[in-house]
Amino acid sequence: MKKIATFLTSIALASAVMGNVRAADDTPQFRCKPGETYYMNVMVTGVEYWFPVYEMFKQAAHQLGCKTVYGGTPAYDVNQQLASFEQILAQKPAGIFLHPMNPDPFIEPINRAAEMGIPVVTFAADSPNSKRVAYITSDNFREGKAAADELGKAMGKGAEFAVLENPGQDNHDRRVTAFINEMKTAFPESKLVARAATNQDPSKAYNAVLSMLQAHPNMKGIFMPEASSAIGAAQAVAENGGKVKVMTVDVNAKVLDMIKSGQVFGAINPNQGIQGYMGFMTLFLAAHPELIDPMNDAKRNGVNPFSFPILDNGYAVVTKDNADDFRWDSYLKRRGTKGINE
Repeated sequence: MKKIATFLTSIALASAVMGNVRAADDTPQFRCKPGETYYMNVMVTGVEYWFPVYEMFKQAAHQLGCKTVYGGTPAYDVNQQLASFEQILAQKPAGIFLHPMNPDPFIEPINRAAEMGIPVVTFAADSPNSKRVAYITSDNFREGKAAADELGKAMGKGAEFAVLENPGQDNHDRRVTAFINEMKTAFPESKLVARAATNQDPSKAYNAVLSMLQAHPNMKGIFMPEASSAIGAAQAVAENGGKVKVMTVDVNAKVLDMIKSGQVFGAINPNQGIQGYMGFMTLFLAAHPELIDPMNDAKRNGVNPFSFPILDNGYAVVTKDNADDFRWDSYLKRRGTKGINE
């Protein structure tokens, strides 16, 4: 009888184990279906900022067996970016990782994507009134504030300074606003003497800064919310004695060279890798609501249970001492991939 009891107990235990295995096998997995593809869409596709973002977007995708495509428009033109977004929608992707050039023009296309069952996650710039499911960014207000703190201390008490900007681009507007507000608060004796719209054009930045230097010979510093304008600004400053400190946000190879040589004072750089990696993970979760079963009324209302309004990917202050850690060519060599070409 003991042998029979032991045998029956063994069968019961084995059945329980097998039941657990079957239950585990039936549980939705973090894996893509064959051919499941996610797109990243930006304006000015040749801007180096996007490359490390896509590298980690792609990395997260590959870890889950998914495919990715990098694209957008080569021009700084919202209508062209809207057209490229429509072309992606026609491909019926699993999801879209989007940097919208301007927030409002993308409201209707993003909402239409949501109605089609295609989730959209925005990054670095947002369309907050749309049905995007998540926004991945470094806090642009913190970036602008940090830039002001660095530049304000370096310029000294009562310094005159200027700003280059790109009106209408949400993340750049936030950086500029925060920079100016922090200068007023932390360095009240400083004075904003000039502003100019350069729209990420180095030539416009060069000409604008030449005019500023002529009109305000005592100017000690200049801030811009992106790297392209920094190149033109630094060139103008260098041709006029090199005494004005140039502070920017974002870096590329040229800006890093200028930081190393002292032509650019420094930069605030978002953590691009985390931005891309977490961007993909949030997009994947939004595309797979079956993975999530929260205690709320999502099932009752027939809505996607995933939503993550804002995720801060953080930033770094780039100086002469650490500039080489942000070089794309070295990073790509270390990664051993083809970057945006795969």
